[in-house]
Amino acid sequence: MDLELRALRYFVAVAETLNFSKAAARLNISQPPLSLAIRQLEAKMGVQLFERNSRHVSLTPAGAILYKEALFLLGHASSIKNRLQHTTERGRLRIGFVGSMVYRGLPRLLGQLAPEDGTIEIELAESNSSDIIDKVAMGHVDVGFIHSNRLPAELQDKIIVTEPFLLCVHKDNPILQESALTLTHFSAQRFIFFSRHVSPVYYEILLSMCISAGFFPKAVDETRHWLSILSLVSHNMGVSLVPACMRHCGLPNLHFLEFAHTQRSITSVIWSRKRDDAVINHAIRTILAFYGTP
Repeated sequence: MDLELRALRYFVAVAETLNFSKAAARLNISQPPLSLAIRQLEAKMGVQLFERNSRHVSLTPAGAILYKEALFLLGHASSIKNRLQHTTERGRLRIGFVGSMVYRGLPRLLGQLAPEDGTIEIELAESNSSDIIDKVAMGHVDVGFIHSNRLPAELQDKIIVTEPFLLCVHKDNPILQESALTLTHFSAQRFIFFSRHVSPVYYEILLSMCISAGFFPKAVDETRHWLSILSLVSHNMGVSLVPACMRHCGLPNLHFLEFAHTQRSITSVIWSRKRDDAVINHAIRTILAFYGTP
């Protein structure tokens, strides 16, 4: 049944004052349109809502039931209105990020992106670089943090972190007993790489480091997240080459080795060239300043 909020407000005013003249004054209208609105409401509901005589107005049992329901409906409508108005007054920033960003200062950065006054609401979505690129391109994510990857023309990027790779092995790996270790010492080990499908650029970088060291990695396993790689190494299921920030992951049984190489792990922030949004523009400026990117 279609009930107008205006009619319910009129009804509540009469129900609470039990006087049409006082209710009309409370609503700042004249009494005739109020009386008409109540008669129309009763006709629509098919029940009598008030007992009336020349000296007294009272609620009928049906009117008492409607009064409780009307208070709920009017309160709910007011809540929806407030929520919608609050939403329009606040900005929303949807951030997609690779898991390793947790070790590249993301928690501290979020404190700068979200003011204490609550004017910007941040939504976080952890994923891999390939998915983040797609979501930013489709407008499902506003700002993305990704590893080295090829971008479609409609996206813009800025490099924010450049770091070396480390060799990650289980702490009980017997090769650690040897001296002057290089990547070549681990040529016979089982390697775990970042997925070629998810990040072909990263895959090629890791592979090229092994080839430059004089060997093709044995039995290359692939995963979609750096933490998955480190978890496998932690369980002594292989070795890997990981960005330097991952030494702070806190997983047990891991040992990180520096070795000579020229490749670097590159992390970029990406956003759409097509969008000119004040919240996004402010976020990009804040991000670049946080990482000292010109």
